[in-house]
Amino acid sequence: MPIYEYHCATCNKDFECLILGNDTPECPECCSTDVCRLMSACGFVSKGSGGQTIKKAASDSACSGCAATGCSSCGH
Repeated sequence: MPIYEYHCATCNKDFECLILGNDTPECPECCSTDVCRLMSACGFVSKGSGGQTIKKAASDSACSGCAATGCSSCGH
């Protein structure tokens, strides 16, 4: 059951919503369904060499201009 981030075009608010099956997201502020899903920064856990746990988040990016951990446009 994923939780997605949305932006409401009607009231200009960002919000998170748990989506089950064919549910339609609705803004909790104004009840509008005129929303678009945002690109979310997610964290993950990876096992490094030697069994060490390495925690990374998209906010750990070397580039201060975006939330990506690597991209071809800025070279980081």
